[in-house]
Amino acid sequence: MTQHRTERDSMGEVTIPADACWGAQTQRAVDNFPISGLLMPGSFIRSLGLIKAAAATV
Repeated sequence: MTQHRTERDSMGEVTIPADACWGAQTQRAVDNFPISGLLMPGSFIRSLGLIKAAAATV
């Protein structure tokens, strides 16, 4: 059996997996929006980092 915890925010209580590193609002998003399980390619993530680094130097 999976362990859960209950968190409360302005919208009420929500059940979250005990080992999750997020809170009630993120759990609501996970419950309400489909998540494909697909990951971004590493080259794409690196490209975003390079763009942000370049923008930070301007």
